[in-house]
Order: sequence, then C-alpha cells, then structure tokens
Amino acid sequence: MRSLLLLSALILLPFGARSQQAQLWQVDAAHSAVNFKIRHFFTPIPGAFTKWDGVIRFDAANLAGSSIDVLIDVTSVNTKNERRDAHLRTPDFFDASTFPTIRFKSERIVKTGDNTFAAHGSLTMKDVTKPFTLPFTFLGAMPHPRGGTVAGFRAESQLLRNDYGVGTGGYIETSTIGNEVDIEILLELIAR
Repeated sequence: MRSLLLLSALILLPFGARSQQAQLWQVDAAHSAVNFKIRHFFTPIPGAFTKWDGVIRFDAANLAGSSIDVLIDVTSVNTKNERRDAHLRTPDFFDASTFPTIRFKSERIVKTGDNTFAAHGSLTMKDVTKPFTLPFTFLGAMPHPRGGTVAGFRAESQLLRNDYGVGTGGYIETSTIGNEVDIEILLELIAR
C-alpha cells in the first residue's frame, strides 16, 4: 500500500508542481527599440518599428512560467524616408492594410549560457506563420529610482523576408534588396 501511494505521488508530482507564471514586466517604450537592417544594393539600410506592445513574463529561475507575446504595428515602419516607408506598407511588401501586425509568441524559453536565453515560438508576418527562435541576453536588473525593478534585455536574430512573402510582389528584384533581415530588439522593462 505504501509503495502504491509513493508511486501515485511520483506520477502526480509533475502536475502539482507546475510553475506559476513568472514576473510580469512592462515595456518602457521610451528606452526600448525594435530595429532592423536590410541590404539595398551593397549597403545595410537601418529601419525600425516605432509602435509595438507585448506581454512579457520572465524569471531566470522560472523559465517554465516565462513567456513572450509581442505585437508590432506594421504601419509604424520607419526608415527615415517617407516615400520608402509608404512603399513598405503596400502589398509589394508588408500589405499593412490587410496584415496590420507582426506577432512573435513564445512556446518555451530555455537557458543557453550565463545570461543568455532562447525563446522558441512562432513568428507571424502577413499570412505566414513559421517556427522562430529569438536568442536574447539578460543585461541585468536593479532597483528603479521611482520604485520597482528595472531590467534590460537585448535580442538579435535574422530572418529571410521571402519566407514571409515580404517584398516578393511588384518589380522587386532580389539583386537590389537583400533577403536576409537583421533584427535587433532592445528592451528596458519595469516590474509591475
């Protein structure tokens, strides 16, 4: 009987020991950025998305309860050239009127080094959803002068725009615009 109770406890332990959700963090948009670079002829041209939001839960000691769910407003694309930005919003590229957001949603977060992690999930752009891994570095945390805790994160990755049908319409030539897009995300977060 005792061994049956012990066996039952071992079977049920994973269900009873499920992690609670990790710390919820609020994005400090004034000190954060979603940047990208893509080659035009030979030169990497920088750009950014200036409007985005998300629900970020992170605790290095509770990765099972950690998650990332971010929505980027495609209409906020900014390459410091109004004509180019307007073109990027058309069906030739993002088709922002039909697909107004880009979404990254993690399924799991794993530790990859001392302060490095990888968020495995899916990236949806236009009408295409693909598995995507976002490696990121935890830059540190400290008390915020106005109360609470402030933390910093940096993520860098790369994607192929053609995989998502971005820039495959119209007269776009692959020799003119690169397929590889470098992504850099800089986050300053405040614990709620």
